[in-house]
Amino acid sequence: MDKIIITGGKKLKGSISISGSKNSALPILFATLLTDEKCEIKNVPTLADIKTTIDFLNFIGKSTKKNKNTVIAEQSAKLNHIAPYDLVRKMRASILVMGPLIARLGKVDVSLPGGCAIGARPIDIHLDAFKQMGAIIELKEGYVKVTAENGLKGADIEFRFASVGATENILLASVLAKGITRIINAAKEPEIVDLADMLIKMGAKISGAGTKIIIIEGVKKLSGCTHSVISDRIETATYMIATAITKGDVTLKNTNPQHLQIVIEKLIESGLRIKVKDDEMKIKWTKDLKPINIQTEIYPGFPTDIQAQWMALMSVVKGNSRVEETVFENRFLHVGELQRFGADIKIDGNSVSVSGVDKLSGAPVMVSDLRAGAALVLAGLCAQGKTEVLRIYHLDRGYETLEKKFRKLGANIKRVKDN
Repeated sequence: MDKIIITGGKKLKGSISISGSKNSALPILFATLLTDEKCEIKNVPTLADIKTTIDFLNFIGKSTKKNKNTVIAEQSAKLNHIAPYDLVRKMRASILVMGPLIARLGKVDVSLPGGCAIGARPIDIHLDAFKQMGAIIELKEGYVKVTAENGLKGADIEFRFASVGATENILLASVLAKGITRIINAAKEPEIVDLADMLIKMGAKISGAGTKIIIIEGVKKLSGCTHSVISDRIETATYMIATAITKGDVTLKNTNPQHLQIVIEKLIESGLRIKVKDDEMKIKWTKDLKPINIQTEIYPGFPTDIQAQWMALMSVVKGNSRVEETVFENRFLHVGELQRFGADIKIDGNSVSVSGVDKLSGAPVMVSDLRAGAALVLAGLCAQGKTEVLRIYHLDRGYETLEKKFRKLGANIKRVKDN
């Protein structure tokens, strides 16, 4: 097992290119199950979750190969309708296999995904939607068995909250359903729009992606296509905050500032200088930052996936700030680890109060989940002395070549074997 060692105190300087979006690439790869024809997906990051997805698709019956940042997916065998526990347990996004397989085969057996380190993430919204489209749901021996022998039928489906995963799953299922499906209170994230764009290239009839109501008119067949995944807005925001916390001067290329308006606004309000031009951002620390409160919300609000990184930044900004988490429960596991650096942080229900300290001190810390791990790396980059970050396999799920990109910006960071 690997660990990351950081000697903090280096100001980040230089430029890096942002990778393709993990949260966009995963549903897009599952969308290739909707056709027998060849799909070429570009700008796919090299991550543990991507490898898991490719292994999953190959098990289901696709021939899926990755060469650098391009994935080619073709049909190689009759599709398998069973998604076993050994595959599903590795990645919650595996639940997105349900939509395509119900649409193509009229049945799917998926192992229940189980718990999550950042709180319960139930799939009842997915299953209720499939029921409304005419599917029969059975829970048996740890599996969700979904059948629609005569195919799915279009329906008006209103989510009780704007679930990204459920929106993606119903999009994937409804493109081959009979009639018209309306997803009401749909998630509006850029990753939803990217998935819809890919499906439209395949021949799907979709309107309204990126708004509260998505309308899908089912078609009989989809074809192959070539599609390039959007840039990763969470990776972008992480490097923006890394620049701020190290008092650096960094240019980020191959990104989309439109996907991060609220984060950019909060950083500018804090005092960071940010210049935006097309797909490039120049971030520069020029003066002491001010403490800024944030509240996580569904898109286009402040992303829950940036909450931990923001907390790390506020821990070294003089003054008091609050961080409120409204999307997931139990997403403050990083607080105890940030306190090991000397951060002055107190939890109060779903909020955290942060009192900025003059400096953090390097410490051995342990990653609990992907974004918490990013926050610990950021703390280590600005802390005095040496930091050891353990259980970095979480980071490998969502950040492509993280330590290499930070080294390119001048950080003293390396990956070593943890014996």
